[in-house]
Formats: sequence, C-alpha cells, structure tokens
Amino acid sequence: MSSPRRDATRIGIAITVLVALAGVIALAYILFVRSPAPPAVGLGSPSPGSSAAAPSVGALPSGATSSLDPADLSGTWTIDPSIGSFSDFSSSFVGYRVDETLAGNEANTAVGRTPDVSGTLVLDGTSITSVDVTANLTALRSDDDRRDGQLRRQALETDAFPQATFRLTSPIELDAEPGDGETISTTAAGELTLHGVTNVVEIPIEARLSGDVVTVAGSIDIVFADYGIAQPTSFLVLSIEDHGTMELQLHFRRG
Repeated sequence: MSSPRRDATRIGIAITVLVALAGVIALAYILFVRSPAPPAVGLGSPSPGSSAAAPSVGALPSGATSSLDPADLSGTWTIDPSIGSFSDFSSSFVGYRVDETLAGNEANTAVGRTPDVSGTLVLDGTSITSVDVTANLTALRSDDDRRDGQLRRQALETDAFPQATFRLTSPIELDAEPGDGETISTTAAGELTLHGVTNVVEIPIEARLSGDVVTVAGSIDIVFADYGIAQPTSFLVLSIEDHGTMELQLHFRRG
C-alpha cells in the first residue's frame, strides 16, 4: 500500500510535468502556429462601397453601389456597421498594433481590433466640420484570448475605461468636393480620449467616396505614458514596446 507521503510526491511530480507540458505547448504555438498579424490599414484596394470591390471585401446591403450626386454630399454621415465583415477586417473597426518580444526571443506584432464603433461625420461643401467617433474597447479581439483578457485588467484596463473617443476640433478643408473613387489624404486634428486621458492629436487619414459610402482609414503612434497606460506583462512575453499604433477604418453612409 502506498504511503500518503509517496502519493503526495507522485501528485506533485504529475502537476509539475503538466505545467511544464503546458509551457512547451504554449511556446510551440507562439513559435510555429501563431498566424501573422493582419496588414496595417490603408485604402490600397477598392472600398466596400465600390462596385469594383475585391472578392475578399464583405458584401454590401442592396443598393449600396449607387453613386450620389456630388451636389448632394453635404450632410451628416453615420458609421454603418453592416458594411463589410470583421472576419476579414473589411468592416469598420478601431484597434491597436504593438511590437513585442515573445518567449524564445520571437518578434511579434500584437494586433487587436474592435468592430463596435459608432460615430458621425458632417460634410458641408468642401469642409468636414464635425467628426465624433466612439469605440467600445471591451470588444477588442486579437489572435490570443489571454491577451484580450489581460487588457481588461491591465494596460488599457478596459473594465475601468471601456471607451475611446475622438472629436474633431478644427474643420478639415478640402480642395474640392470629393469625386467617386477619389482618394483624399489629409489630417484630422482633434481630441483623443483613451484610458480616461484626453490629448490633442493630429491623425493622418485617407478618405475615399465609393458609391454611397465614405471610407476613412488612418493611424497614429501612441506613447503609453501620455495616456497613463502601464506596459502590460505576461509570462509568455519578454518585452513590449512603450508605444504602439492606434489604427482605424470607418465606413460612413449619409443619413
């Protein structure tokens, strides 16, 4: 008959082996299985509002490819969550991109995005007079559920600071009213509120009218300390940069 001490030793050894095995599996996933990070945002391919959209772009609601009269562009445009698909990132989203070094000295780019975005854009002739965007950060999703869970309690602390917002503070003056399929490059100056801290920022953006959809894409470097964000920690991560990229892709439809 086994003694209690011997049984306890066997249990301890078994637990140690299981923990070590879990670590090996996690490291193997990091080094060999993890999918590459999705590409950065941009308007290199046709927008979902265009009849020439690439096959990878999500289908639009009926009638979405009809062009508007340029004289009718003025008004309030609202983010339409039905455009595109979050599964291939053709939908509207706001997210982050941060470089990190994983166990095994493996370089990695962590990317998390939320499709839960709302907001409006007001166009008056050749001026964009108002932009207000709100992103629900509790819906951020990356390629690792553990990372998503940690961000609820550290770094972005989305349990305590569930929203990020941007408000335009200076009108954006365009050279002319946008034409269908034309890409416009400009800068949006405004107030970005993240982790409960508001800073004045200038976000380089590209915008394009495709059919009856205006797509806006842009990104800006974020220094964590500027927003009181502490660098996250994890036993699978050796180091994380002290800054990252906030990126956005937004599809607006008038009305």
